[in-house]
Amino acid sequence: MLALAVFIATLVFVIWQPRGLGIGWSAMAGAIVDLALGVIHWRNIPTVWHIVWNATFTFVALIIISLLLDEAGFFRWAALHVARWGRGRGRVLLPLIVMLGFAIAAFFANDGAALLLTPIVMAILMSLEFPPAAALAFIIATGFVADTTSLPLVISNLVNIVSANYFNISFNRYALVMIPIDLVSLAATLAVLGLMFGRAANRRYAIAALEAPAAAIRDPLVFRAAWPVLLLLLAAYLVTAPLGVPVSFVTIAGAVVLLAIAGRWFGGGAKIIEIRRVLRGAPWQIVIFSLGMYLVVYGLRNAGLTDYIADALRAFAAHGIWAASLGTGVLAAILSSVMNNMPSVLAGALAIGQLGHVAPRIRDAMVYANVIGCDLGPKFTPIGSLATLLWLHVLNQKGTRITWGQYMRIGLVITPPVLLATLAALALWLPVVGAVGHG
Repeated sequence: MLALAVFIATLVFVIWQPRGLGIGWSAMAGAIVDLALGVIHWRNIPTVWHIVWNATFTFVALIIISLLLDEAGFFRWAALHVARWGRGRGRVLLPLIVMLGFAIAAFFANDGAALLLTPIVMAILMSLEFPPAAALAFIIATGFVADTTSLPLVISNLVNIVSANYFNISFNRYALVMIPIDLVSLAATLAVLGLMFGRAANRRYAIAALEAPAAAIRDPLVFRAAWPVLLLLLAAYLVTAPLGVPVSFVTIAGAVVLLAIAGRWFGGGAKIIEIRRVLRGAPWQIVIFSLGMYLVVYGLRNAGLTDYIADALRAFAAHGIWAASLGTGVLAAILSSVMNNMPSVLAGALAIGQLGHVAPRIRDAMVYANVIGCDLGPKFTPIGSLATLLWLHVLNQKGTRITWGQYMRIGLVITPPVLLATLAALALWLPVVGAVGHG
């Protein structure tokens, strides 16, 4: 009960953030309390650090890359092009915005897609004089697709990185399994958003009112460098994966290259992007949060509370790959919606690790279903992920207020069909690629 009480108290402070208290300090305080009470032990710290370090530094580097490209005008340029491709028809623009969010989420993680693209889309909608109901359709779509299509690559979501690192899944193996499944999630997302918001988005807009895409480019040097750097980064992930190189090393290298270009470290020239502001805007608190929060979750494991999850997973495993996929994914989604997806993914991973003798394909199904549930489950409630809470805060600052009740009414309708379709795709696709281990 002590472990559970500390976990709940820690989660409350992480979500509440009284007087701007950083999420990292709240999580670390919970870990210190657990340590003082004997719920966790000093020997658990290196174990948890081994789980989180690669994920957290990859995430920080990805956000730095995203912020640099945002400052250079990369995302606004892309959004303006997409708006022109809509040909003045809102019903065409909605799926195009979803596709843009899908692409950004794949390469810049779900947080980058939701937090960087949403303000840009809002500004474009305002310039096009979209009414509130139509604008809301695009805003919800942008936030929703950021999570539902954050499955394809290890780097697409912090949850993915944590799970891949824990189970030693290579970048290439993960992509082989998850890219086709993510395409199913994208198709389901397009379908549910079209059904729910198609009518609201169905209005004409004047393309002439749009800013020229070229005018959005603030730093031409960084903008031009973005394309080869991103292609080289993707190639480096694929090449270094068989060598066992951590994805954080590759991502940090990419961030340093872009920082050097933006800072004009070589060759001189006037700086346009304020590097210090970009580095201050990076989520450094996530490093402290990951270690602290996962130590608190490890306390749940030490107290035997993850045994209950393991018992449920054993029951699913006994009924084959469909029960393992759907059962694990739905359970992970529910846990994510009530206790946040960051602790949920580790709780699920620890429980899967406790199962003992399970057929490799069933275990694989549970590993990937846990990721799917923790990526999509946060869309049920505002507390499902820190990114959603921050996204709602950003919207509020921009003058668009979405209440928790309004969010849940939408999330509880549009999330289940996407979740179930994606888990079904996993159950169908995994036997095709085979359970070849996690290396």
